[in-house]
Amino acid sequence: MISSTLIANGATVYIIGPSQADLDQTCDKLNSAAANIPGAGTMHGIEGDVRLKSEAKRLADEIGKRKHYVTALFNNAGILIGRFKPPATPTASAYVSSFFDDIAQEAFDDTYNTNAVGPYWLTFAFLPLLEKWKLSDNPVTKKFGPQIIMTSSMNGWTKDSATSGLSYPYMFSKSAIGHATSSLAHELLPLGIRVNGIAPGLFPSAMTLPGAPTDEIGTAIVPPNLKKGFEVPVEQRWGKPRDVGSLALFLLANWYVTGETVLIDGGTLLKHPSSY
Repeated sequence: MISSTLIANGATVYIIGPSQADLDQTCDKLNSAAANIPGAGTMHGIEGDVRLKSEAKRLADEIGKRKHYVTALFNNAGILIGRFKPPATPTASAYVSSFFDDIAQEAFDDTYNTNAVGPYWLTFAFLPLLEKWKLSDNPVTKKFGPQIIMTSSMNGWTKDSATSGLSYPYMFSKSAIGHATSSLAHELLPLGIRVNGIAPGLFPSAMTLPGAPTDEIGTAIVPPNLKKGFEVPVEQRWGKPRDVGSLALFLLANWYVTGETVLIDGGTLLKHPSSY
C-alpha cells in the first residue's frame, strides 16, 4: 500500500520478499497501473530473507549495484503467527494449554527475527547508501532527506490481544520495533539520518486476509460484512492505501520529525486499553 503511493509520486521502489515469482507478480501489477500515471515511478523485486544479517548485507550490495544511493529504507516486512485459542475456562490449566502448550518456540523466533531483528540488520546494512543520498549533489535531497521508516503496529501498544489476532509473538515484536525506532533515531542523529515509524491498525493485506482476492494494484479485497473482532470507531472500516500512503509521504517530506511512531488505527486504541 505504501509502495503504490510512492510509485504514483515518481519513486523507484525495490521490494524484498522470499519468493521471486510473487515479487514479479506484485511488480507487474503495480507497474501496469503506474503506466497510466504521468511521471510515475517503477517497482522492482529482489528475492531475499530479511531475517538474516548475511542477507541484509547482500541485499544492500545488490541494490548498490543498481542505484548510487537510497533515499528511504522502509522496514515493512511482518508476519503474524503463534496465535492462541482463548482459554475455555478461567483456570490455570486452561491458560497453560492456550498460552504455553499450543505455542511453539519457533513462533517467537520467526516472528522476532522477521518483525524486529531483521530491521536492525537492514538499517545498518543500508546506512552507506542512505549517507550517499545525503552527500549527493542531487537537488531533490533538499526536499527528501535520508530516512528509515519502520512499520510497527497499534499492537505494539495495545493491552488487548484481540486487536492482534490473538498472537503474543506479534504483539511483543511490534513493541520491540517501536522502541527500536526511537532508540535508533537517537543513535543516528550524528549522521543526519532520520528514523520514524508507522503503527497501522487494521489494513487489508496478505497477513490480515490470507488467500483473499486482490485488486488491480495487489491490495487484498475485504469481504463484505466481514467481522473485525474489535472496534474501529472512525468510519467503522478497514484502512485504505491512501490512508497509510499519505502518512508515508508526510514522513518523507517533513524534515522536522524524527524518533516518532505515528499511530494510524482509525481510533482503535481509543476504544481498547493501550499505553500509546
